[in-house]
Amino acid sequence: MKFNLIKHLTLTCLILLFISFSGMSQKTQDTLNRKRLNGVIIGGTALYATSMTALYHMWYKNYPQTNFHFFNDNDEWLLLDKCGHVTTSYAISTESYKILRWTGLNEKKSILYGGITGFVFQTVIETLDGFSEEWGASPGDIVANSLGSGIFITQQLVWHNQRVKVKWSTHLTSFAKYRPDLLGNNAQERLLKDYNGQTFWLSANIKSFFPTSRLPKWFNIAIGYGGTGMTGATQNTLEHNNNPIPYFNREPSFYLAPDIDFSKVKTNSKFLKFLFEGFGFLKTPSPTLEIKKNGSIVFHLIFF
Repeated sequence: MKFNLIKHLTLTCLILLFISFSGMSQKTQDTLNRKRLNGVIIGGTALYATSMTALYHMWYKNYPQTNFHFFNDNDEWLLLDKCGHVTTSYAISTESYKILRWTGLNEKKSILYGGITGFVFQTVIETLDGFSEEWGASPGDIVANSLGSGIFITQQLVWHNQRVKVKWSTHLTSFAKYRPDLLGNNAQERLLKDYNGQTFWLSANIKSFFPTSRLPKWFNIAIGYGGTGMTGATQNTLEHNNNPIPYFNREPSFYLAPDIDFSKVKTNSKFLKFLFEGFGFLKTPSPTLEIKKNGSIVFHLIFF
């Protein structure tokens, strides 16, 4: 429950960040523009301070506090919550880098500060959790935050490009009706809270690895990870609020699908460029192979 709320807030702030800066981050410059840099620092600080203050008053303030401590939640949600941390940290790092390059800050500093921003944004939340009596700071979440920023930093330093992007997709499932308090009461909540419908992807641009290939520049192959059958964080119950819940197997699945790197699609439309850049963290719905835990393979004509 903790991470679902945090993810909702984090993704909201992230989308606001995209809307605010994705259009201007298209054009970089070689010399530092102090006015732009100061504007980004002030705007980013204000956004961060506002989101953290809102989070504290909406959530942490209402629960008892204690000394800082850790809590191991690595057995929850088939590790899909950790995938969420990786994805969000990667996305924030990537967009922060673009914004810093727009200010004219040099490449290495933009990579470093962008990656740090993705890690810090998420990890400060873990600090707040650490002082909450009901939860605690999660070592697994901190590792996942580091991994997300590390994926961005490593690729940008080695290739000066993100050949493999971390993406996310989601769809509605039938599991939420059994635990709407945990998995969402309406469509919007279910898309963000119900891990049964969420898939996390590593999407590789084939042309970047094989320049002589005749494949389009925008063509990607994506490997995804998801899971189903979860009506509880660590285990399922057979009833909730005196209502029976059917028995479900908690099963992880892997996916293989084509994808589109919209940042490599040529267009003269400013609106399309805005959409492509701002929402590039979303996996394109496409025909997909699902590989289940028992080795069976299921084909989906269109998978979200």
